[in-house]
Amino acid sequence: MSAEARLREKLMVALEPTRLDIVNESELHAGHRSSPNTGESHFRILIVSPMFKGVSRVGRHRMVNDAIAEELKGGIHALALTTYAPGEALG
Repeated sequence: MSAEARLREKLMVALEPTRLDIVNESELHAGHRSSPNTGESHFRILIVSPMFKGVSRVGRHRMVNDAIAEELKGGIHALALTTYAPGEALG
């Protein structure tokens, strides 16, 4: 299973999002000194979850990081998160 598929599966189960966009940006970082060059190391995630209601941005990021902790220990080098509760304006 790809890193993107594992991220999607774990986030869907843990946070029950109404929207989940995962973009693999690894090709943009190929050749960078700290990039593992696996093709699955840099991701951008937009997630809208009712579980984020009333939770600070830091708290939301912790929730995401907890849900995908195993992937973060492995080959994922960089993760950009955008988190919203339903009804919040998408930037």
